[in-house]
Amino acid sequence: MPRFVAVYTMKPEDLAAFRAHPKSEQEAIDKAGLKAWDEWRKRNAAVIVATDVMVGKTRRVTKSGIADAQNQIAGFLIVEAADIAAAAGLFQNHPHITVFPGDGIDVMPVVTGPPED
Repeated sequence: MPRFVAVYTMKPEDLAAFRAHPKSEQEAIDKAGLKAWDEWRKRNAAVIVATDVMVGKTRRVTKSGIADAQNQIAGFLIVEAADIAAAAGLFQNHPHITVFPGDGIDVMPVVTGPPED
């Protein structure tokens, strides 16, 4: 079955606005969001190939060297689905965009084959 990478995106300014809320409000959102995310994960367990990988601060490597950088990538996940429409449909109403301050989830086909044993 085809595989798709779902990349969770979040604008730095949206994260900063979330972090500006009182700690108690952040914790309440985190609690509700993590519960919803766990429920989403359980509902879709059969098609999840790799568990969520959430990422932190970025260092960019270029020909000029290594430096701090910013991007909108908050994490990623790999799923299996019949096609890209079905894969994208898995993420409608996902907690990343309905509870947390995520701005989107980009779904892309994996164009390399799975590893061979």
